[in-house]
Amino acid sequence: MLALKNSLVSALSVAVLASGLALSAAGPASAATCPSEASPVARGGKAHWKLACTNGGVKVYGWVQDTATDGRCATVTAWSDGGPGWIDMVEACGSGVRKNFDWFIPGTRSAQVILRIHDTD
Repeated sequence: MLALKNSLVSALSVAVLASGLALSAAGPASAATCPSEASPVARGGKAHWKLACTNGGVKVYGWVQDTATDGRCATVTAWSDGGPGWIDMVEACGSGVRKNFDWFIPGTRSAQVILRIHDTD
């Protein structure tokens, strides 16, 4: 699973560098096991999410909000930690914009979830 995570992080880094986006994170991603919750805050954004155990997987749900008029977006990205390769993201762009998310990740009891702030260009 570590190889998949490293590949994912590398792929995201390459995509960010190739597109010239400035990107910041609210802290390193770490595996969260259900049940758990987090409320990260970064300059320009904030989020809240919960992980809940369900039959056959984990449910990840919550919201992400852009908190600054700075031309940047707040994004929450989640990926599987131990199950089949799964990834999803939601993006809030524009000060005060809040987006909800509700994902099911099959085959695992944990997930990697991170808040990122990035340019819209």
